[in-house]
Amino acid sequence: ITAKAAVIFVTLQYNVTIPATEEQSAETISLYHYGIKDLATIFFYMLVAIIIHAVIQEYVLDKINRKMHFSKTKHSKFNESGQLSAFYLFSCVWGTSILVSENYISDPTSLWRDYPHTLIPFQMKFFYILQLAYWFHAFPELYFQKTKKEDIFRQIVYIGLYLFHIAGAYLLNLTHLGLVLLVLHYFVEFLFHISRLFYFSDERYQKGFSVWAVLFVLGRLLTLILSVLTFGFGLARAEDQQLNFSTGNFNILAVRISVLASICMAQAFMMWKFINFQLRRWREHSSSQPQSVKKKFVTTKGKTSRKERENGINGTVTSNGADSPRSRKDKSS
Repeated sequence: ITAKAAVIFVTLQYNVTIPATEEQSAETISLYHYGIKDLATIFFYMLVAIIIHAVIQEYVLDKINRKMHFSKTKHSKFNESGQLSAFYLFSCVWGTSILVSENYISDPTSLWRDYPHTLIPFQMKFFYILQLAYWFHAFPELYFQKTKKEDIFRQIVYIGLYLFHIAGAYLLNLTHLGLVLLVLHYFVEFLFHISRLFYFSDERYQKGFSVWAVLFVLGRLLTLILSVLTFGFGLARAEDQQLNFSTGNFNILAVRISVLASICMAQAFMMWKFINFQLRRWREHSSSQPQSVKKKFVTTKGKTSRKERENGINGTVTSNGADSPRSRKDKSS
């Protein structure tokens, strides 16, 4: 009785079968578009993400925390980086395989050619469904992980930016560009969180942050370049530039400017956070150096004074003691 309802939650909806042609292939192709039933699928995989999150937390991260004996601050940051690094690595590998199989890397014009991209393959739709499900699951995780009140607003903004841009690319049929930008962004974020995990295990490890800093700036520049090429040159020169909800065509000037402005504002916000992060690290490093020099100076000064005291005591003992040769001569005389 519940099989028909369960299918809506488990399997992808809105598939379209394209008959085979002699030029393309001898088999039929199944493509997908989006609809209101996707919300049920996203809800189901959101529950799956919560379960996977709990498994990683209990069987991997908690065991490491017990061995390392982290403080409360490092404990929460270690859990955050552990969960996100696993998700970013999984998304990067899967997204790169889609880019290679669909030949999006070898042909950059595929980002805007044949727009609107209303029909997408199974892997790409499933990728977007899981992305939305994961970031929706982050809201209840704020309660499950007992996030501090001062960190809740930062986490909500962080999650909201991901949901806004991923859902925008999915609903505006910009899935090709969205996939490329997501893989690029996830790779840079994976380097940051994996570097932070190594830093918590050994605070002398700083090379990972240096590599991440360079790739972060390059990633922001490459994101802006691809966005300007897609909206400023590719879609701007398309023949059909009329708003049509039935065909899924949103290629009009207002939408292009809005999407491009949203991407630029997001990159500017991340660069602002990045600059503040680097300035804070530089101040902490510069403030810690004089203290270390002072400590070294005090310890060396204390050691020399002890030696001088010992030499002085030994000198007085040998000069005034009964066992010295001079005292013996005096006594005999």
